[in-house]
Amino acid sequence: MFFRLLKEGFIFAFNSIIVNKLRTFLSLLGITIGIFCIISVFTVLDWMEKSIHDSISTLGENVIYVHKFPWGISMNQPWWDIIKRPVVSKEDYMAVLNRSVKTASVCFSVAQPEPIKYRKNLAQNSYVSAVTTDFENIRSFEIENGRYITPEELASGKNVAIVGAVLAEKLFEKSDPVGKQITISGKRTSVIGVFKKEGKGGISDNGMDDQTIVPYNFGKTFMNMKNNFLDATLMIKAKEGVPIMELTDEATMVLRAARRLRPEVNDNFAINRASLITQSFDGVFAGINIGGWVIGGFAILVGGFGIANIMFVSVRERTNIIGIQKALGAKKFFILQQFLVESVLLSVFGGMLGILMIFIGTLIINYLYELNMYLTVSNMFLAVFISGIIGVVAGYAPANTAAKMNPVEAIGFSF
Repeated sequence: MFFRLLKEGFIFAFNSIIVNKLRTFLSLLGITIGIFCIISVFTVLDWMEKSIHDSISTLGENVIYVHKFPWGISMNQPWWDIIKRPVVSKEDYMAVLNRSVKTASVCFSVAQPEPIKYRKNLAQNSYVSAVTTDFENIRSFEIENGRYITPEELASGKNVAIVGAVLAEKLFEKSDPVGKQITISGKRTSVIGVFKKEGKGGISDNGMDDQTIVPYNFGKTFMNMKNNFLDATLMIKAKEGVPIMELTDEATMVLRAARRLRPEVNDNFAINRASLITQSFDGVFAGINIGGWVIGGFAILVGGFGIANIMFVSVRERTNIIGIQKALGAKKFFILQQFLVESVLLSVFGGMLGILMIFIGTLIINYLYELNMYLTVSNMFLAVFISGIIGVVAGYAPANTAAKMNPVEAIGFSF
C-alpha cells in the first residue's frame, strides 16, 4: 500500500510539474533558495573547519610557540606594553635547549620578506625562514622533490634552501628547481628541495607554498637578528606523554629565569598553542551558522507557503477524483497520505535543485581558485530531511482538507 501511494503521489506530482511548469517553478524557488542558503553556508563552514584543522595539524597539538605577540587577545597586558617586549632570541632558544627536561625537540626560526631572484624572474617579498635543527621534527611538511637540509649544512650555515611549490612555479616555471642557483637578498644559494604544495585555505604561519627555508647560520648573514620587530619564533615540542600545560609551565619558568624577570613582573613573551586558533574561530563559526539558518529559514518559509499553495490548487483541481475515490471506499488516511506524499516529493524536488546548484558551485570554485571544497553526504541528507519536513508541514492542511471532503459534494463539484 505504501509503495502504491508513493507511486501515485509521484505520478500526481510529476504531472503537476509538467502541466504547470511556471507555477511549480516559482513555488519551488523558495525551497530551492532556502536549501541553497543553508547548505552552502554549511559547506563553506565544513571547508573552513577542515582547512583550519589541517593547518593546526601542521602546527602540532603537542607544540608550543614562543613569540613576542600572542595569537589571541591578551587580557593580562595592554597592547602598548606588548609592543615594547623584546623579540625571542637565540639565547632563549639555548636556555630551553639546555634546561628543559620535558622537551623532545626545540627549534628557533626567524622569518622576514626577502627578494628572491632566478635569472630574470624575481619574487618580491617572499618569506624566508632561517631555522635551526629539529625544524623537520616539529613543523609537519612534505618534500616533493629533492631533500631536506642535513645537520652538517645547518651547523655550518651552508648556502642551501628549500623553496615552496608556488614560489618554485614563479621562479622556475616548468623547469626542475633542484640543483639550480637562486639569489636571496644578494646571496647566491643552491636549491636542494621543493615543498609539496599545501594549497589555499590554511591559517597556520605563512604556509609553505610561498616560503623558503634556509639554515639559521646562513640566514643571519643577511638578516638583522637584533631588530626588535623581527618575526622570531621559538618552537618547543613536548616529550611523549607530557601534557601541553606542563610543557607550557616549564617553558615559562625557564624563559623567565633566562630573562631575569622578578616574580612580580609580568611575562614579556607569549606562549601560543594551536588550540588558541580554534577557540578564536568558534564564535565566528557559530555566528555564520546562525546567519545561514536565519537567511535560509526565511526563504524556506516562503517556499513552504508556495508548496501549500500548490497543494490547495491541486486539491481543488482533483476534487471530483477525490469524491470518486471516497465513493469507492477510500479512507481518509488514504486521501491524506496521497496528498502528503505529493507535497513531500515536490518539496524534496526543490531541495534537490538547491543541492545541485551547490554542487555545481563547488566545482566552479574549485576550478577557479584551487580550493578543496566539496558537498558532504551529511549535508545532502540534511537538505533532503529539511525539504521533507517542510513538505509534510506545508502539505498537511491541504491534504487534511481533501481527506475531510464529503464524497457527494466532491463528485458534484464543478468549476
